[in-house]
Amino acid sequence: MSEPVVTQAKKPGLLKRFLAYYKPHKTVFTMDMAASLLVSIIGIAYPIVTRTMLNDLIPNRNYRMVVIFGLTLLCLYFCKMMLNFFIQYYGHIMGVRMQAQMRSDMFNHLEKLPYSFYDNNETGRLMSRLTNDLMDISELAHHGPENIIISSISIVTSFVYLSTINLPLTLIIFACIPFLIVISMTLRKKMRQAFMDSRKSIAKINASLESSISGIRVTKAFTNADKEREKFEEGNTAFVNARRAAYKAMGQFHSGNTFVTDIFNVVVLIAGGLFLYNGTIRFGDYSAFIVSVNMFIAPVMTLIGFMEQYQNGVTGFERFLEVMDAEPEHDAEGAHDVDRLDGRIEFRNVTYSYDESKGVLDNVSLTIEKGKKFALVGPSGGGKTTLCHLIPHFYDVTDGQIFIDGQELHTLTLKSLRRNIGIVQQDIYLFNASMRDNILYGRLDATDEEVIEAAKRANIHDYIMSLPEGYDTQIGERGVRLSGGQKQRLSIARVFLKNPPILILDEATSALDNTTEILIQQALDDLCHGRTTLVVAHRLSTIKNADEIAVVAEGKITEQGTHDELIALGGTYKELYDMQYRANKIA
Repeated sequence: MSEPVVTQAKKPGLLKRFLAYYKPHKTVFTMDMAASLLVSIIGIAYPIVTRTMLNDLIPNRNYRMVVIFGLTLLCLYFCKMMLNFFIQYYGHIMGVRMQAQMRSDMFNHLEKLPYSFYDNNETGRLMSRLTNDLMDISELAHHGPENIIISSISIVTSFVYLSTINLPLTLIIFACIPFLIVISMTLRKKMRQAFMDSRKSIAKINASLESSISGIRVTKAFTNADKEREKFEEGNTAFVNARRAAYKAMGQFHSGNTFVTDIFNVVVLIAGGLFLYNGTIRFGDYSAFIVSVNMFIAPVMTLIGFMEQYQNGVTGFERFLEVMDAEPEHDAEGAHDVDRLDGRIEFRNVTYSYDESKGVLDNVSLTIEKGKKFALVGPSGGGKTTLCHLIPHFYDVTDGQIFIDGQELHTLTLKSLRRNIGIVQQDIYLFNASMRDNILYGRLDATDEEVIEAAKRANIHDYIMSLPEGYDTQIGERGVRLSGGQKQRLSIARVFLKNPPILILDEATSALDNTTEILIQQALDDLCHGRTTLVVAHRLSTIKNADEIAVVAEGKITEQGTHDELIALGGTYKELYDMQYRANKIA
C-alpha cells in the first residue's frame, strides 16, 4: 500500500516539531536535566578521591582523612542514587506523557482525514504508528537530552581533569576522537535506512495480522488457514530480513566504535608507561589516570549506544509526521452551518476520478426533488456508490458541482452537512459495545425513550427485549453475535434516531435472504417516508415504486425514468429486470 499523501505546505523542521512536545513539561524536563547534571558532576568524585589517596593520604598515613573521604564519597553516591531514581521515574513519566500527547494528536488527526487516505493505508500499518513508533519516540524523548547532557558534561569534565594530571597524555587520548567521528558518520546513514526498513516491515506484519484476525471466520469457512499462514510468514520473513540488515548495520556501527574506544586503553597503557619510565608522571597520577580514563570512555560509549535509540526514535517520529502531514478534511473558506436541510439534491456536470488513470463518473447531471425516492441501478463498478459518497462530501468532485437546497456543497460545513444525511450500507459496522450504545451512535444525546422508539420502528426492539440483558447486551466485535438481519435493523434504528432529512441506502438489503429482506424492507419503507432518499439497488423488485430510477453504467447515466417508463424503453433496465424475474421464477 502507498504511504500517506503529504501536503505540500511548508512545515516546521523536524527538530522544532519534536521539541514542541517538551513545552507542557518544562518543569519536569528542567529538573530532569538538573539531576542529570548533578549525576555527571558526582561521577568525577571517585577519580579525584582516588588520586588524592594514592598521592597524599596513603603515603602520609593520614587514615582519618581516608575514612572521611570514603564517607563523603558514600554520601555522594547516596545522593546519586536518589537523583538516578528521579531521572528514571519522572523522566520516563515525562516521556510517556509526551507519547500520550502524540498518540492523541495522531488519533485526532486520523479522525479528520478523508476517505481517500483510508483507501490507500491499511489499518494495521496505522496501528503500528500509533503503538510501536510512538514507544520509541517516548524513549528518545526521555533518554535523548539526558544522555547528551550527561555524556557531554562528562567528556568536558574528564578532559579538564585528565589535563590537570598530565596534559600531553590527555591530548594523545583525545586525538582518537576524530577516528570515532569518522566511523560514526560513515556507518550512521546506513544504520538509519536499515531501521526505517525495519519499521516498514513491522507495519506490514501488523497489517497482515489485522486482516487475518478480522477475517478468521472466512478463513475457517473456506479452510484456508494454510494460505493465511503463508501470507503471514511472507511478512514475517521480510521482517527477519529487515531486522537482519538493521542489526548488521548496528553491529558494524558498534564494533567499529568499540574498537576505537578499546584503542584508548592501549594508548593509555603504552604512552602512560613510557611517561612513567621517563619520570614525567608519578605512579599515583598514572594510576589515577588509568582509573579516570574510564570516565571519558564511559560517556563516549553511552553516546554510541544512544545512536541506536536515536535512529529508532527519529525514524519513528518521521513516520508519525508522515501521518500528521497528510492533508485533513477541512471546510471551504466561508462555509456556514446549516440547521435542517429540506433535501433537494442536484448534480451538475459532475466528474470524479480516484486518480488520473481511473475515471469513475463522467459529466453526470441529475436532480432529486425534496422527499422523493430516487434509485440507482446498473452493473457493479459503474459509479453508483461513488455518487452516494459525493453527497456527504466524503470525496471532492474532480469537476462540476453538487447542490443541496440550492446551496453548493462547498458552502456548507462538513459537520452540519453530514448531520443532515443518514446512511445505511450493505456492509454494516457495529462497535464492540452494547445494543443501546450502538443505537445511540445515531445521536449521542438521545434519551432511553428515544432509543427504544427507534428500535421499535426498526423492528429490533422485541428481539432486544428477549435477551437476558436487554439493551445492555454486548454484541461482540463488529456485531459477531448478531445475524445479518439483526445487524441491519440495528443500523436502521441508528438512522431513525438521527432522523436526517436525506437518506442514502447503499444496497442495504442485497446480502439478506428473501424473508429477512421483507422484514427489513418494512423498516426501510418507514424510514424513507418524508425523506429525500437515494437508493442503490441490486434487487430491482425493491425499487419498482421509486419516484425515479437511473441506470448508471461506466460512470454515466444511460437511462432515467419511472419503472414503467424504463420497461417501455426496452433498454438496459428492462434486460436487468427480465433477467431477475426469470431467475426468481426458476427459484
